[in-house]
Amino acid sequence: MSAPSPSAHATVDQDALELQRGQTIKSVYVYEVPVRLWHWINALAITILCITGYFIGSPLPTMPGEASANYLMGYIRFAHFAAGYIMAVGLVGRTYWALVGNHHAKELFWVPVFQKAYWAGAFSMLRWYLFMIPKPNQYVGHNPLARFAMFFVYLLLSVFMIVTGFALYGEGAQMGSWQDRMFGWVIPLLGQSQDVHTWHHLGMWGIVVFVMLHIYAAIREDIMGRQSIVSTMISGHRTFKE
Repeated sequence: MSAPSPSAHATVDQDALELQRGQTIKSVYVYEVPVRLWHWINALAITILCITGYFIGSPLPTMPGEASANYLMGYIRFAHFAAGYIMAVGLVGRTYWALVGNHHAKELFWVPVFQKAYWAGAFSMLRWYLFMIPKPNQYVGHNPLARFAMFFVYLLLSVFMIVTGFALYGEGAQMGSWQDRMFGWVIPLLGQSQDVHTWHHLGMWGIVVFVMLHIYAAIREDIMGRQSIVSTMISGHRTFKE
């Protein structure tokens, strides 16, 4: 009986190495189902809001013929309003789940800015994103820099967009509507209707920039980092790689 070939030995050794490497990978359940559902539904709503919001701010050329045969802008506005309601209701639901969910569900709503260790971790992650250190620290939930961005950029900007959006919607819903009663004060606070339109439009571009950086950081971390990011928001489990 002939001895195994060198290539067979190499295959066995490689399999053993991969098996040993696989045993070093550990998984922790981080994001519960309501958090993951909110994330993806919110992502879809933001995509629709940004696309339709751009065309509302820069409308398509006027089309000839009867208005009833050219209702494209009406459909765009309807999609924008519907996505806005979904985003607003989703944020209310997400706030509720921060109260009843696990401790990772609360990370979106507060940042430990008075803890020295938090700032040390945030600056360490910043150096990692700037390619100044060879590898980042491992975090079960959001890393410190991501928590800062999610709270001070995404959350506050989302609240601003919802408030100004309903203020503008209240103009069309007329005085006395619940939108006007709850958010009508925003227009005189910021000056006039056109000022609110301008700030709302600028806020849209702020969200676009945030989404681009968010996607870049998530994909980069999945490839170069020491823990899973994208798949975690699908399965809920964060996998750590050594």
